[in-house]
Parts: sequence; structure tokens; C-alpha cells
Amino acid sequence: MGLAGRTVVVTGAGRGFGRAFAVHAGRMGARLFVSARTPAAARKTAAEVAADSGAQVDAFACDLADPATVRGFAEGVAARTAQVDVLVNNGARYLQGPDLWDADDEAIADTVASGATGTLLTVKHFLPLLRASAGADVVNLVSSAAEARNHRSQAHPAFYAAKAAQAGFADVLSHRLRPEGIRVISLYPPDFTDGDPLHPRWDDASRTTDGPLTARSVLDCVLFAIGQPRDCFIRSFHFEQL
Repeated sequence: MGLAGRTVVVTGAGRGFGRAFAVHAGRMGARLFVSARTPAAARKTAAEVAADSGAQVDAFACDLADPATVRGFAEGVAARTAQVDVLVNNGARYLQGPDLWDADDEAIADTVASGATGTLLTVKHFLPLLRASAGADVVNLVSSAAEARNHRSQAHPAFYAAKAAQAGFADVLSHRLRPEGIRVISLYPPDFTDGDPLHPRWDDASRTTDGPLTARSVLDCVLFAIGQPRDCFIRSFHFEQL
């Protein structure tokens, strides 16, 4: 099943993979709801998607570290549609620095809240709309930082903690939602190149065995998983690292 005619929600759509997924979903005929931490970033992506493909897209501000804005996002979407077919949990704060003292307490709390609590609350408040779909998919952009004994990233320990919590939540959620036919798909990519999905040569980016993982390849994995028959539950994608 493709995305034509399906209702898709993307968090963290102001830049990077979230923006790329929104652009591509619009080209495939999806009805889109996008969020970003600031209203301006969300509206910018929505305008780009609409101009690029003519897709119907609404923009919302949603700070995943703030429960009230997560609830507001879900309520805003529920006022405009009766169901959500695909929820892409892409938004999460990245925090740089290998030492605990590389970030202040507020940045650490915000990182854990956006990546872990934010994902949990987003699924919680969108679950009624997902249950209304004939076949819903929840897609989580986790990180290779959540894999056991992965120490390659120079991310702050708070980012590791947030992604490990997100992975644990996704794992139990997959088991518990399967009887309802809702698939939970998690991706654990290493650092990958974003590129610009609106650039005419974005699809031509080199994707060779000796090159870095690209956002387009990660996107293709998501489209493959959600395009499978409903008896096919692909729980996760793990990537070999250079």
C-alpha cells in the first residue's frame, strides 16, 4: 500500500529527515500534518510541500518536551481528520558532547523529554486516530545510539539515554498493538546525510557501498515497510556501519 490518499503525521518536520519525508509523502499523494518546534519552521515546510506537489498539508507548532503542545497538536489534527494512517515520530533533540559536563541540566532534561517522553505522549494522544484507520503504521526514527554497546557517536549521554528509552517503548508497543493490526516500525540508523529533497538532483545522490547512508535510503526503508501487506510486521531496521 502506498501513501496516496492516506493521512500522514510527521513530527520534527522543520528540517532534516522529517522535512524530506513530508516532501516525498506529498509527492505520493498523502494528506499531511506536519509539526516543528516553532510555528515558522512548521509553516515553512508546509508551504514547501504544497508548492512542490500540491498536497494538502497543515502545520502545527509542537515542542515534544512540552506535554501541553503535544496534546494541542493531536487535538488540532483530530479537529481536521477522523483518522491517521501513518505517524512518523521523527522529532527529537540532538545533544552534542561526550562528557556529562558538556551540557547544562536544562539541556539534558530537554533532550530526554523530547526524545523519550515526547515520543510516548505523541503516540498516546494520536492513538485514537490511529485506531480509526483500517491499517495504521507508527514509524520511529530512533538511532544506532540505542543499540547495545554502541559507542561510535559523540552524542551526549543524555541523547543515548533518550534513544534507549524510545527504543524500549517502541519494542513493547509493537507487541501490545499488534493484536489491533497497528504496526510499529523502528529504524536505528547511524549518522546519515540529509541533502535537500527539493533539489532537482536529490534522487541522484551517490548511494554506493563505500559512501555514507543517505536520507533517501532511510526513507526508502520506511516506504518499503509500510508498503507491505498487513500480515507483514517489520519491527526494525538496523544498519551496518562504516
